[in-house]
Amino acid sequence: MAQKMALALHDLSAVGRAGLTQVFAALSAMGHQCVPLPTAVYSSHAGISGFETQDLTDWMRRALGQYQALGLTFDAVLSGFLNTPEQVACVRLAATCKKPDGIVLVDPVMGDNGKLYKICTPELVTQIAELCADADVITPNVTEAAVLLDKPANCVPENIQEAESWVQELCARYGAHTILTGFGDADTVQTLCGQGEQVTVIQNPRIGAYYPGTGDLFAAVVLGALLNGHTLPQAAQCAADFVCDCIRETATQHTQPQWGVLLEPQLRRLWNV
Repeated sequence: MAQKMALALHDLSAVGRAGLTQVFAALSAMGHQCVPLPTAVYSSHAGISGFETQDLTDWMRRALGQYQALGLTFDAVLSGFLNTPEQVACVRLAATCKKPDGIVLVDPVMGDNGKLYKICTPELVTQIAELCADADVITPNVTEAAVLLDKPANCVPENIQEAESWVQELCARYGAHTILTGFGDADTVQTLCGQGEQVTVIQNPRIGAYYPGTGDLFAAVVLGALLNGHTLPQAAQCAADFVCDCIRETATQHTQPQWGVLLEPQLRRLWNV
């Protein structure tokens, strides 16, 4: 099988495992070439106080212009954390470099735990929602799914049946396969994988620890598995299991959660996915 090439538009956080550091590592371990296109650089991810950042929107446009001039085409385009509404236009420009049978995966990074991130203005939320309608696959967490369905950010499905209906509604509204993450109870985490009306529920044990960047890692493993020929439910299962394993192993080391999951020792688990 020829090596696949994925263009990843995401933030690059130097300290704290999140964004492109997660995506690049996972896709590379799965045998793919990851072309990183940073939306912004951060000295650390935004959950660590005192970070320094630089927006890269203008540079992104120039970089994409070069790729078009070179005639580069990609097997996949992954969209993650976006700083400004103008960067949504960059994602659409990147999608024009996708091969006809390629995949556009949008991780609509807007918030978590019932709150939107400070950077998510109403205009950016609207633009990200419109971008989801251009995607083949979207991977919102429960907070982001609520916002995409015009519900309050702190709204949560009351039970698995309501969660399934959310996924079905997202599939219908945005015309994209939908993987909903972060739903569950005190004992389990449930990942719901929707293809139209069909919803597959994946269960993993809840470890009882929270680390930033796991959503970025999840989306990357989903994409890597899809590029390796797995079905969407298989890809979601691979990603859910891998993230669960990373959280479990990290929790045993008692590290500070702000540094993210201890990804590097676990990458070997992705070699044969």
